Amino acid sequence: MSILSSQQIVLASGNLGKIKEIQAILAGHPIVAQSAFKVVEAEETGSTFVENAIIKARNAALHCGLPAIADDSGLVVDALNGAPGVISARYAGIGASDQDNVDKLLQEMADVPDGQRSARFICVMVFMEHADDPIPVIAQGVWEGQILRVCQGDNGFGYDPVFWLPDQQCASAQLPATVKNALSHRGQALRALTEVIKAKETRG
Repeated sequence: MSILSSQQIVLASGNLGKIKEIQAILAGHPIVAQSAFKVVEAEETGSTFVENAIIKARNAALHCGLPAIADDSGLVVDALNGAPGVISARYAGIGASDQDNVDKLLQEMADVPDGQRSARFICVMVFMEHADDPIPVIAQGVWEGQILRVCQGDNGFGYDPVFWLPDQQCASAQLPATVKNALSHRGQALRALTEVIKAKETRG
């Protein structure tokens, strides 16, 4: 039996939007947020999404004594040399709201021509069986889009209202949750992660 269905797994996140999405994508699996264990969030000191995801997964596994899944994700904008990147959640400063971050992004992008507003959401997912797991499972998802000049839509969170999807002809924040989860960087990464875990267990 797969560890994903037979054992409780702690989700190393305090972001309610992320928690809701991940629990929806992994519906049927015993996933519990680290807040249920009163785990203090790890300080994200890494310079890459991979480093930060490992830091968060290890912290949750250590304090909960359970396998852990961690997500580190963000928005990468070509015209801003990859910013906001790993500091996407605190782009406008520590404690910044989603709207604060969006406002700063739009300000930084104000003079960027329409044809040069390409961007992508990146998500790295890490699964650790325990805090000292030397071979964490790592998966990545990428979602391509463009940065709008004004917000559109009320769904989602973070930068969703200004992330335009040419294939869908709408902003991420205008997608129903089920459609977003099927397309998004986070959905891609989670599905890839579960496949790698299952393959690893088959080999073992």
